[in-house]
Amino acid sequence: MKRYKNTIWAVALLAVMASCSEQKKQMAVVEEKPQVRLETVNVQPVAQTQEFTATVDADVVNNISPSVVLRIDKILVEVGDRVQAGQLLAEMDRSNLIQSKTQLDNIQLEYDRQLALYEVGGTSKQLLDAQQVQLDVARTAYDNLKENTQLISPIDGIVTARNYDNGDMYSAGKPLLTVQKIVPVKLMIHVSEGFYTQVKEGMPVKIHLDVYKDETFTGKVSLIYPTIDAATRTFPVEITLDNKDMRVRPGMFARVTIDFGTERRVVLPDLAVVKQTGSGDRYVYVYNDGKVDFVKVELGRRTDTRYEVLSGVSDGARVVVAGQSRLYNGAEVTVVE
Repeated sequence: MKRYKNTIWAVALLAVMASCSEQKKQMAVVEEKPQVRLETVNVQPVAQTQEFTATVDADVVNNISPSVVLRIDKILVEVGDRVQAGQLLAEMDRSNLIQSKTQLDNIQLEYDRQLALYEVGGTSKQLLDAQQVQLDVARTAYDNLKENTQLISPIDGIVTARNYDNGDMYSAGKPLLTVQKIVPVKLMIHVSEGFYTQVKEGMPVKIHLDVYKDETFTGKVSLIYPTIDAATRTFPVEITLDNKDMRVRPGMFARVTIDFGTERRVVLPDLAVVKQTGSGDRYVYVYNDGKVDFVKVELGRRTDTRYEVLSGVSDGARVVVAGQSRLYNGAEVTVVE
């Protein structure tokens, strides 16, 4: 009987111990709920700005060269010189020009003689017309040689290249001189087709140049190309910058910012964003009635520490901003302030 009672007491003790162990496990399960901190997101006005990179180009580039092979007599400008339209830049060998002028003068004298004879009936109209043709050909040849002997700048600009020295024989290939018009300058950007209806000629843009750090220049849209590149889904847009002080030079790297106004968008803190491993997808944990849902989001612009949300999270949603490391889709959580 005594042994039987001891057995009953042992069974009871084991039952009590098992009950206590089960309670501890349940308490442990409760205590193991991940703790998270939440933030409520809402709709705010978001500036719709787009930034594009570009290289500064001259408004006009003229390569100055004679159209015939000639020896260079004298180059009158150097790289970096400012020149004006009509300014003499270089003189080529004049031997052929002098010969052509002598020939033109002789033909002119003969024409004048034939004209005088024609007026008194001493020659026929046919002979006079033939002499006129010779005179026209000789004058054209002389004017062409004169144009190629004295090289004139067609634009106001700056000399950016000199490829020959005095005494060199010019031959087709590199231009003798290059003159660029840099007032104004232009920049070419490629804009996503989604903005095609929003880009207008004359609209202002902001331009930042790395060389001038935080300084902002103002340009405007001067040309919108009428077609869209099927491969990139972009269209070219030309930007003009006045550059009256000529501080901006061709070849500089630039960033162009276009302001398309504002849109009302959901905005969430960057602390809420989780990057999916192995992909570029972005997710957030959205809190709902004690649990969290792992939701994919499409993000837009980032401003300071917040992102514009294009899709995935609605106005008023509560998102997890701390404690994501232990979370999974559908996990029960404990909210802490």
